[in-house]
This record gives sequence, structure tokens and C-alpha cells, in this order.
Amino acid sequence: MKTQQNIPVGRAERAGEFLRTGAKIGVNYLKHYARQVSGAESPRELLHEDNARDVYQSLSKLKGSALKVAQMMSMDKAILPRAYAEKFQMSQYSVPPLSAPLVIQTFRRSFGKGPDELFDSFSLNASNAASIGQVHKAEKNGNTLAVKVQYPGVAASIRSDLKMVKPFATKLMGLNPADVDLYSTEVEARLLEETDYELELRRSVEISGACSHLNDLLFPRYYPELSSRFILTMDWLPGLHLNEFLEGNPSQEERDRAGQALWDFYEFQIHTLRQVHADPHPGNFLLQADGRVGVIDFGCIKEIPETFYHPYFSLINPESIREESSTIKLFEALEFLHPSDTPAERRFFLPLFLKMIAMLGKPFQEQYFDFGNDDYFNGIYGFAEELAAMPEVRNSKKARGSKDGLYINRTYFGLYSLLNQLRARVRTHSAFLQPEAMI
Repeated sequence: MKTQQNIPVGRAERAGEFLRTGAKIGVNYLKHYARQVSGAESPRELLHEDNARDVYQSLSKLKGSALKVAQMMSMDKAILPRAYAEKFQMSQYSVPPLSAPLVIQTFRRSFGKGPDELFDSFSLNASNAASIGQVHKAEKNGNTLAVKVQYPGVAASIRSDLKMVKPFATKLMGLNPADVDLYSTEVEARLLEETDYELELRRSVEISGACSHLNDLLFPRYYPELSSRFILTMDWLPGLHLNEFLEGNPSQEERDRAGQALWDFYEFQIHTLRQVHADPHPGNFLLQADGRVGVIDFGCIKEIPETFYHPYFSLINPESIREESSTIKLFEALEFLHPSDTPAERRFFLPLFLKMIAMLGKPFQEQYFDFGNDDYFNGIYGFAEELAAMPEVRNSKKARGSKDGLYINRTYFGLYSLLNQLRARVRTHSAFLQPEAMI
């Protein structure tokens, strides 16, 4: 893959790239409408494909928060048209990597030395490149290492990037502006944390240590002396990404074992640690030859406030929502409903949220759940598309749902998606769920 010689870091440069992309999208729409006027068939899917290509090319050049948002949205098939989801999934694994001089420059800024002076060997060709940084393979004292190098200017551009992404999210992708406004502060906070590799180092050591007793999980060792604000060094874990694992046609037992490891990993974090690895996309896991699952990225961590945890997981208990009055209290605590809602708004939104809770909470109501059941997922996607098409939802001036739910919902959706790809049957009855959460 061709390397990238520079990244636009100035606000004007990055804004210019967004403007050029907007112009390309405008041309795509003109072509689409011209084909329709001429009588030629021009399906909207073709328009989506053209726009997705141009948006992704632009975000790949910019990297950072703009590309990270695309990665997040690619995990949710219900949000994006298929063309966008498929194109943006590339940001989970491979985008054009930085050239060698930029990598060396980052090392000299962090350590006053080049990578060749710090390691016995260091490959200047990135093994993979994603939204915030890229990974290089190195050797030192007989150990094979993975060295994550952050792209220049990522942290400084987050706030302005999110402002420029907003028009794409609200107009091109049809998201509710009220939701975008509320959640942008939460996204900004998490993205700023992801650019702090010193924070990631501390969290990686802490959480991997706390989860080390769980079955079938593998975590790398971290090297503080070879890490900095912009560089993170850890053991190189072997293994296969999910798509590679599935190409080997694993048995149902192997699928179930990997799925159970992932489920237990997330349940322990959420219910015991009250903080969770909130980036469950396939690029962050490596399936080992011995059946274990390697976890390689703790950059995105969501700490769960008690004020959110208790009402959120009370919804798992059918008894908690049997009475309308108690249901309304929970929905108000989670900001699904607001005290200022009119009676008509409550009559409209209450049954919708009850249906959503019933669908998303179904795995918790069974001892074992078959995540290979496509009917279940098609039902979720269909309901999400139905919601998105409702004028009352699209045009609501109020965001529905606490900002704390954004990354928790994203975590569960990503986990469900991984388990669906695995076709795993998992014991979902949680041994970690705290009894008081069910009150």
C-alpha cells in the first residue's frame, strides 16, 4: 500500500479537505439527478457508493477523529447505508500508513532518538494502520514487540474535526441534530483519551491485570520505558483476526469458546470494574491457535457512573418495567423521556423504547443465546430503520438517551456483532451482574 507523506494538521488545511469532499458529493448528486432526468436508471445505492468512496478517501487522508467516527459508525449497520458501512469498515484494519520519515520524527520528538537506537530491530513498514495510529513490528532483547505510533496532530484537531463532521452526520447520513449535539461532547472526551498513550498504558496494565483470571483470554505485556505520550510498546501477539479465523472454517465448539471468552470479558468489566473496553471491533482481537482470544487495544475505555449503571441494568429485569410508573422513572433517569415531554410525546416514545429494550435485552433473558440467529439481528436492524424513518424521531428537538449510554450501547452492539460473525452460542446468564442493579 502506498504510504502517506504528510497529514493535514492545520485547521484551514483540514477544513479545505472537507470542502473538497463536499464539492465531490455535490457533483455525485448532480450526476445522479442528471441520470434520472435523462431517463437512465440511477439507483440510490449507486449514489451511496460514489459518496462513500469520496468521503472515505478524504477521511483516510485526514486520519484522526474524523476517521475514528467513521470507524464507529461502520459498526452499526442500522445507521449507515450499506455502501458507507462496507467502505468505512476498512478503517478498522488498514488505511494508507505514514511514511518512514514521519515515523522517525515522532520517535525523535518523544525520546530524542530514532527507533533504530531504541530497538534491536524496527520495521519502518507499518504492519497495519488505523484511525489514530499505526503499528510497527520490532525486536528487543529477544522479544518481539508491537509498537503503536500516533499520527501527528491527531489530538489538536479533534474539536475542529468533530464540528466539520457534523454536517456529514446530520445531512448525508440522516442523523438527528439534537443527538449529534448531545453526544459530540462524549465522543470528544473519549477521543482525547484515545490520543493519550500514557493514559492507555496505565489502563491497559490495570484492566488486563484485573481480567487475567478469566478463562481463554490473553493480554500482552507492556513496556513503559519504550512508551510515551505518542508511542506505546507491548508484546507482539500472534493470532488471527476474526475474518482470518472464520476462513479456516472453525468448529462450532471453537466458535462458542471464543464467543464465551468475549462475553465474560465484557460482563466482568461492566459489572465488576465499572469501566469497559468500549471499542469491540474485530481489529482489536486476535484468535490464538490454542483457543484463547488476545486483546490488544485499551485506548477507548468508558467509565460507568453508578447513576447510569443502576437504572440501565434494571431494565434487564422484566419486573422493573412491569408497572408503567416504574418504567417511566427508569426512562427519565436514562433520559429516554424528559419531564418536559407532552402527553402525546410520552404516548409515542414509551412503547417504542419498551420494544427496543425487549429486543436488545433478549440475550439476558435466556440461559444460553444463539448469536448466529440472523432473524434476531434482522429484526433489530429492521426496527432501527423503522425508527430512523419516523418523522417524530428524525425531527425531535430533544436527544433521547443519556450521553453515558452512547459508548455502553456501542459496546454491546459491537459485542453482539462479533458474536454474530462467530455464529457463537453463549451462556449469557451473567455471574457478574450485581444484585442491586436488578432492583
